[in-house]
Amino acid sequence: MESSTHSTADFGRLVWISDDVDGFVAARITDITHNGFQLTTESTNQTVTRRYEETFACEEDPTKSVEDNCALVHLNEATLLNNCRLRYANGKIYTYVANILISINPYQLIDNLYSSETIKEYRGKSLGQKEPHIFAIADKAYREMRRNKTSQSIIVSGESGAGKTESQKAVLKYLCENWGAEAGPIQQRLLETNPILEAFGNAKTLRNNNSSRFGKFVQIHFSDSGSVAGGFISHYLLETSRVCRQSSGERNYHIFYQLIAGASPDLYEKLRLAPANKFNYLKHGATMFFVNSKSSLKIASDRFSETDTVSDSIISDIDDFAKLEKALGLSGLGNSEKMFIWSTIAGILHLGNIEFEENSNDSRGGCRITGDTENSLMSASELLGLEPEELRMGLCARIMQATKGGVKGTLIRVPLKAYEAAAGRDALAKAIYSKLFDWLVAQINKSIPFEKSSAYIGVLDVAGFEYFAVNSFEQFCINFCNEKLQHFFNERILKQEQEMYESEGLNIQKIEFSDNQDCIELFEKKPSGLFDLLDEEAKLPRATFQHFTQRAHESNKGHFRLDAPRKSKVKSHREMRDDEGLLIRHYAGTVCYETRYFVEKNNDQLQNSLEMLIEQSSFPLIVALFQNESSTGAVKTGGRLKAVSVGAKFKSQLSSLLDKLNNTGTHFVRCVKPNSQMKAWQFDGSAILGQLQCAGMASVLRLMQEGFPSRTSFSDLYSMYEKSLPPSLARLDPRMFSKCLFRALGLDSHDFQFGNTKVFFRAGKFAEFDQMMKQDPDTMMELISKVTDWLIKARWRKAQYGTWSVIKLKNKILYRADKIKKIQAWMRGYLVRKRFHKRPILGQFLDQIQANLGH
Repeated sequence: MESSTHSTADFGRLVWISDDVDGFVAARITDITHNGFQLTTESTNQTVTRRYEETFACEEDPTKSVEDNCALVHLNEATLLNNCRLRYANGKIYTYVANILISINPYQLIDNLYSSETIKEYRGKSLGQKEPHIFAIADKAYREMRRNKTSQSIIVSGESGAGKTESQKAVLKYLCENWGAEAGPIQQRLLETNPILEAFGNAKTLRNNNSSRFGKFVQIHFSDSGSVAGGFISHYLLETSRVCRQSSGERNYHIFYQLIAGASPDLYEKLRLAPANKFNYLKHGATMFFVNSKSSLKIASDRFSETDTVSDSIISDIDDFAKLEKALGLSGLGNSEKMFIWSTIAGILHLGNIEFEENSNDSRGGCRITGDTENSLMSASELLGLEPEELRMGLCARIMQATKGGVKGTLIRVPLKAYEAAAGRDALAKAIYSKLFDWLVAQINKSIPFEKSSAYIGVLDVAGFEYFAVNSFEQFCINFCNEKLQHFFNERILKQEQEMYESEGLNIQKIEFSDNQDCIELFEKKPSGLFDLLDEEAKLPRATFQHFTQRAHESNKGHFRLDAPRKSKVKSHREMRDDEGLLIRHYAGTVCYETRYFVEKNNDQLQNSLEMLIEQSSFPLIVALFQNESSTGAVKTGGRLKAVSVGAKFKSQLSSLLDKLNNTGTHFVRCVKPNSQMKAWQFDGSAILGQLQCAGMASVLRLMQEGFPSRTSFSDLYSMYEKSLPPSLARLDPRMFSKCLFRALGLDSHDFQFGNTKVFFRAGKFAEFDQMMKQDPDTMMELISKVTDWLIKARWRKAQYGTWSVIKLKNKILYRADKIKKIQAWMRGYLVRKRFHKRPILGQFLDQIQANLGH
């Protein structure tokens, strides 16, 4: 409850109490105990007890929703959750917390939610003027970019399956449709980047049918006139391990299934394709197609590997393949380059079907390709532009350079064991796919160039926080990225905001929040950070994951965030040995990582022999993929090339990204996953509450209601109007001009507050703030006219007040003079009367007084 005192007035009061299923349920207080309440739940009429801290105040009308949670009378986690539940039940997926947008995934297309008509409705509208929407955030970012002449970032965050990718697409659509008309084909190319990136970078997981398995920061650049000038895409940490193996129920990247479903009969035959369950890189996961009500009829029956299909309102493999072909064409890729892409993807599939067995005829213990997979060798060779025998030798043996015992530099062919050859084959497949993805992003960037850019709006979409039954190196990196972004959010919204209030002299109550700096230090602090320990392990002659795990526990002994797997609440995790896993307490929950493949996955360097092999390809584009120096991930140290680990590369990319974010104005969209079954319009209160708590939204809610999310400095406000000001206003100092402007607008003094250098607006007053900050000439002249009128009226009121003050003073002087005469007359009479009743001496004394009064 919000009060620590309880009285008989609490009896019968409706409150929220914690609940394991719904997060919070409504209940009425029936009794007060020494440490809590006895209550009766509204829905089940069940009697329960709760401690005081588990009971939260309820709104007077708990069935009434608000667009901005800051408008709630009682601010707590329960009212926040209930408001989101009410809006979601009414088909409204967006809700504000001041200028932060909460978006709950509906798992269903909503008519006209992102239509061109809706886009027009939100252009130029302030937050609060229209229903909460992702378009309102995009419009706010654009106007602040123009107003402040600084780049902006929209950070879309949330768990996997929360709808981040769709939110990012909506922002791009809004910006391009409003301000991309002059950009011509560049606008269309910007919008058509999504089919390409989703095909090659998204996949079905257990929690999301269209999960981004990489991070991307899409920058839309604008010219001085405010129109779209071009764009640039940065990408981070593609999950290459998915190319070779997926968990049960998950799929490989969409492109593999799109190609099988959508390839023309001639192309299907030329690439020697087959149903998904015929390929080793696909059959271990789910092999069904995504379809909609019509698309399943378009796919040839002999291409299905399972009778089941998945119906999805957004994804359709055969339709998406057609969109992909169109998007590739708009990105400037011709038929030959498209054919190169299809051949490479099919070549990877056939490469995965090559299997190995021990060669009994090889005295050195080498292996050979099995007879059953010779056809796969031939197909992979042809599609990748390699000679079959060269590919055979490259896979079954590796080339080493002698450094001792012979002529220095002599190449030695070392046969590989079957498992070593299989590992090399998978490494080659992952390397080809990763380089192809890099090349595609580079081609997209070439198609959306910009010559001059005054500023940009960047949209960040990274993989959300993940925790599965088995968590490996991919989840380790993804969750570290989310820790860094959560820390950025805490710093930008909670810490820096409160520090600014304090420095500006605003009396705002301090809001406590959970800081995750110690968790970030666990990952990256030198020399005991987990990434550094992993890199050090790779340098050892015989690196093992057990030794790395043991060192991690020893180097961080007693660290609150790190523990052994046996401390997990999950039975399968408790069965792991201490040197086989790491239990890390993240901001969003505790995750147990299995470290078995950490060392291998941290090293993505391809064997020299395989790299030399691929450079012999007859396809120039294949060769070019591996000759791109920017993608080799190597740095030069002392004249030698030193491989950069996956973790180190990712840390460097993440550091560069955060530098960009720190130099931009930021806008936050918090995406929420409503349920784990991906069912449309099903609200899982407990799961949603957990996500809101982890995102720090309860703390933000309290801060935003108490604080002032919109602000501008006096000098910036004055400089906006300075050129248009008449002499009578130009001589005012910035602070005085700001006060005049606020008075002229008739703003309630409760809605804003003046600091030492800035003026601040309360949440919910964005419309008034935007009106004041608009830079179009008509609005500025209208406001200046209001200020001039207000000043004239203020001066007239001042002159009137001065005149009234003089008249009042004159009347007061006359009044006092009259009263003094009356006092004097009374005293004279009193003294005369007293003279005849007192002794002569006293009478003489009184005569003397009277004489003095007369003078």
